[in-house]
Order: sequence, then structure tokens, then C-alpha cells
Amino acid sequence: MVNNLDSVYAALADPTRRQMVERLRSGELTVSQLAEPLTMTLAAVGKHIAVLESAEIVRTTKRGRVRSCAIIEHSLADATAWLTEQERFWNERLDALATYLEDK
Repeated sequence: MVNNLDSVYAALADPTRRQMVERLRSGELTVSQLAEPLTMTLAAVGKHIAVLESAEIVRTTKRGRVRSCAIIEHSLADATAWLTEQERFWNERLDALATYLEDK
């Protein structure tokens, strides 16, 4: 799980890739459609897609000459679970600290 978390967070560290994932939430898009709002070459877009594929966030399919991208269902579940656990842990710790300070 840790290796997958590392690759997921590394992939999502880039704002361009986060934008791509955000756009793919509404459904599958061709690489050209995914590239439309971006100010970069298709080759650069392809490199970003490769990082998302490597992190197992996105899958691509090829139909004829058209390559499409879609989010892999539940691909961010481990990352979400880890963040949720961290939030729970730190909320408990901060609540305990607040209680301690109130009692002083």
C-alpha cells in the first residue's frame, strides 16, 4: 500500500495532473480532449498521462487511432483512507491537548 500511496501522491503533486483527474471525473475523454485547455504539446500531455497510468489512477484505451483516458474506479481509495486516518488521529490528539489545557 505504501508504494502505491507514494506514486499516487507523487502523481497528484503536479497541478496539471490534478486538473486532468478533475476533468476525468465526469467521464472518459480522448487525449486530445484532455489536452484542449492545456498550453502544452500532446507529447507533454502524454507524459503526464503516463505518470497517472503508472500510479494506477488512470487507464488508457486505444480504439483505432484514438486514445482515451478514464479514471480507474477506487484508484484513490487507499490515499483517501490514509488521509482520513491521519485526520482522525490528529483531531483526537488536538482534542486531548485542548482538554488538557482547559483543565490547567
